[in-house]
Amino acid sequence: MSGVLDDYAIAPSIREFIVRPHGILIDGQWRDAVSGQRLDVFEPSSAECIASIAAGSTDDVNLAVEAAHRSMEDGRWSRLAPADRERILLKLADLIEANLDELAVLETIDNGKPLSAAREIDLPDALRFARYMAGWATKIDGRVVALSAPNAPMGMTVREPVGVVGAIIPWNFPFNMAVQKVFPALAAGCSVVLKPAEQTSLTAIRLGELAQAAGVPDGVLNIVTGLGPTAGDALARHRLVAKLTFTGSTAIGTQIATAAIQNMTRLTLELGGKSPMIVLADADLDRAAQGVVDGIFYNAGQVCCGSSRLYVEQTIHDALLERVAARANALRVAPGLSPGCEMGPLVSARQRDRVMEYIATGRREGASVLAGGECPGAGYFVRPTVFGGLRHDSRILREEIFGPVLAVSAFATDAEVVRRRMTHVMGSRRVSGRTIWRACEILRARFVPARCG
Repeated sequence: MSGVLDDYAIAPSIREFIVRPHGILIDGQWRDAVSGQRLDVFEPSSAECIASIAAGSTDDVNLAVEAAHRSMEDGRWSRLAPADRERILLKLADLIEANLDELAVLETIDNGKPLSAAREIDLPDALRFARYMAGWATKIDGRVVALSAPNAPMGMTVREPVGVVGAIIPWNFPFNMAVQKVFPALAAGCSVVLKPAEQTSLTAIRLGELAQAAGVPDGVLNIVTGLGPTAGDALARHRLVAKLTFTGSTAIGTQIATAAIQNMTRLTLELGGKSPMIVLADADLDRAAQGVVDGIFYNAGQVCCGSSRLYVEQTIHDALLERVAARANALRVAPGLSPGCEMGPLVSARQRDRVMEYIATGRREGASVLAGGECPGAGYFVRPTVFGGLRHDSRILREEIFGPVLAVSAFATDAEVVRRRMTHVMGSRRVSGRTIWRACEILRARFVPARCG
């Protein structure tokens, strides 16, 4: 067992799970990758290797997809009575609830996020979603339509499982994303090949074990761990995959869409973002500052909808930034398992280096570092960072950083902030005056209390 885990009171069963070699789940069997190759798992707060997972590749994906396809063909799940599918999925949800604390610890060890966030937000949210989707198994129906043609019979539509679903999930909310991909597909009667992010595969593997214990038939849920350019690409290109669902970066999403179109595979993409927060002069500055900090530094900024751009009306710019910088500097950055941790490390050395390169870019562009900007200690930590004095064309205002970096810009009028916000999103594409006018209306809208009389 790695030394870093000795610092915390981790249950023996969790330690046992972490240290054992983890395989790939295909047709109900856990096995090594065909190549025999493996990947190391690193704990983000110490950068120590704590576990080992199978490095699946094209051969493993082929076996997993074929197993899932066989399970669709023989109907062991797709033709199971909806009430039976619902019962099994609800049992899986019950097992998730029974193992909630274990899963939260694994998520924290794997991803680096504060244990409080995993225990109080991520896992309960995944559990609620699992139970909700389990209920859909008995509520998917068709309809009967009266046709208009003379002497035409009634028309009937029936919703059927689409087939094998390939699901590729990111590393920022690993368990939650796995549940969001797997449960809807299973509720609809589809079989799944799940490819978790190579940095954070432990809770997906544990989900596979719980699914087996709940009675999900062999071959219905298959899990292939491995690298994106090998296992992920093979899944995106496979001709027997009827539907692909991917959450991750826009760049990788573009590659997956290009691969999927070769087979005309149905595709759902949830990609990156550069979400703005706009603070007007009449805001409560203390509440606004806390909202800004919560919006960008939750999960160390590794959130696609994190409010990484802050536009502040000029008259309150300095006062708000003073409060935001103070709160950013006060955040307790520590290992996720450490009591009182408010922000953990980034997920990997690669992600830390990427974020630090953006911070260096901001400095080169002449922006002011009002808080943070450095890597404290060992592991993949980056201090909560606040930039002010940015040029309107700054890279850190335009590009997704996916880390704890806030880019702040002042504005004088509603039209100015709306135009700049849209320009940052739309690039060189022209923003119409009507669009700006309507956005300003929305920006300044106020709810008027209803009067009873």
